[in-house]
Amino acid sequence: MMRLKYLITLCYCGPMRILLPALALAFALATTSHAQLQRLLPANGKLGQAYGQQHQYPLVQINKDVLRLAPGGVIVDQNNRFIVHGALPAQAAALYVVDNRGEISRIILLTPEEQARLQQAGKR
Repeated sequence: MMRLKYLITLCYCGPMRILLPALALAFALATTSHAQLQRLLPANGKLGQAYGQQHQYPLVQINKDVLRLAPGGVIVDQNNRFIVHGALPAQAAALYVVDNRGEISRIILLTPEEQARLQQAGKR
């Protein structure tokens, strides 16, 4: 019985020495590559400054215009998290999408790098 346990230990000991570092390396590469991904920004978005905590829901101020947030409209912060209307910062660079009724369907708060990249492209 002891000999059988010894043989089983030998069988798994060698492959595990190879598999464990390979698994750790794969995990490390996967997490670092995920951190370098850029957010996909909508092509039909417009660049502006969003001002929060000045108007009641569903109104949002973008630049000098007060617009209505569409039903089901979402606000995404710099860390790609959905936030509620009350969590909008006092002022932030934003990319916003206006639907066919003139309401805002999506507001994406931009990081400084994203804002510089969009201004450099000059498309919006």
